[in-house]
Amino acid sequence: MATPVTGVLRQSGSLFALALDVLRALPRRPFQVKEFIQQSWFLASVTILPTALVSIPFGAVIALQLGTLTRQLGAQSYTGAASVLAVLREASPIVTALLIAGAGGSAICADLGSRKIREEIDAMEVLGISPIQRLVVPRVLASMLVAVLLNGLVSVVGVVGGYVFNVIVQGGTPGAYIASFTAMAQLPDLWAGELKALVFGAIAGIVAAHKGLTAGGGPKGVGDAVNQSVVITFMLLFVVNFVITAVYFQVVPQKL
Repeated sequence: MATPVTGVLRQSGSLFALALDVLRALPRRPFQVKEFIQQSWFLASVTILPTALVSIPFGAVIALQLGTLTRQLGAQSYTGAASVLAVLREASPIVTALLIAGAGGSAICADLGSRKIREEIDAMEVLGISPIQRLVVPRVLASMLVAVLLNGLVSVVGVVGGYVFNVIVQGGTPGAYIASFTAMAQLPDLWAGELKALVFGAIAGIVAAHKGLTAGGGPKGVGDAVNQSVVITFMLLFVVNFVITAVYFQVVPQKL
């Protein structure tokens, strides 16, 4: 008798098996270059503008909160350092992950799910074509690439937005804000943020592909699969973010 626990375990095992299949299919040839470029362009086109628009208020809120706190503590000169640290370490990867999962992942899941219910996936398998190598691998790699690029975009836009709001709204000193950038932040913080974005992009692509390939029940089943893929991705992202952050603090010495 199936129970909710066994269902979750079965889905988790199936998701992990798909991740292993994608990993094994990476070195296989021929690599679908055209599909990879098309998916990268599609993901970038649906996520760049929303990501930029979200990162501006994100950086502004961080700057406003930290500016108020540092003013109360008498440490206004560290506003820029704290803002850059918050944006690079947490805000940029999280914003990137949410947009990749919400906009890009849902599109991937809907595309593969519609192919599944039209029996295109089954037809490819009958013809001896691997759906993992032909469809999933290019989409996962495209999701990872776009996530890394978007993380850099969010970092720049978030820092600039924080600078503008701190200087204009809160009357901060431009020179002090910029000069304090390296007081707390360091280059490994940027690499850690990019690593998070890379991992988040892989998770979003694999979860979306898994739910799309296992969709059933017609158009309603595809819609349900899209909703489930977004929710599952969000949950995994926050768990993985905590793990990566905890490991980072143990491995990389922090500035005092």
